[in-house]
Amino acid sequence: MKQIKYFAVAGLLCIAQTCFAQLINWKNLSPLQKHILSVNVGLDYGAVVGIGYSKQLKTKLPALLGISYSFPSGEKLLDDFKVKIGGQVRVYKIDNIQFSVAAHGTYRRFQNPFVRLQNFGSELKAVAGYYRPRWFVAGEMGFDKAIVTHFKHSAEFKSSFPEVRDGWYEPSTGGVFSYGIQTGYWFNNSAVTLEAGKLMNQDFQTKPLVPIYIRLGYNLAIK
Repeated sequence: MKQIKYFAVAGLLCIAQTCFAQLINWKNLSPLQKHILSVNVGLDYGAVVGIGYSKQLKTKLPALLGISYSFPSGEKLLDDFKVKIGGQVRVYKIDNIQFSVAAHGTYRRFQNPFVRLQNFGSELKAVAGYYRPRWFVAGEMGFDKAIVTHFKHSAEFKSSFPEVRDGWYEPSTGGVFSYGIQTGYWFNNSAVTLEAGKLMNQDFQTKPLVPIYIRLGYNLAIK
């Protein structure tokens, strides 16, 4: 039982740095904005820094394909990190009211003195909001799932728990729901964005140690 609880907690640690996707003003997005670069800083299970790149696709519905990299601030900046690849698309609009969805595959790495975790997972997000050419405000809801995690335990941990085994595990729990708001203001080809909300574990009964997220970002659109 203790071992199962340990795996569950370790799996949840891999969720750190949840849904980060470039915040897009779909009303402002034009075919000339072929590339979008972004940086962001915020609170997401700790102080986090992220960078991202998206390319606008030539599709019937406005869509972007992108990659992002984020890491928590700390003594070893590259010790823990998250890489995400996927896309987002505007699926429907009614005048200034627009709806979009995003889906990403994720890879995370987390390490402490007892274990090194490598995790593959997925993120889904839905956004609905009011969009004007220079600004927008929207509500968002997402789900971040740790699907499979590789455990590499330290010699120190194995000396205390000799029965523990390294290898791939499917955690008994490892999902986090997020819900909040996002907004942004565009000037020329740049934008300042803000995203904030709350987090809840997939059992709907417990919350992460830091149950909120706040991210301040900057986007630059390039032809």
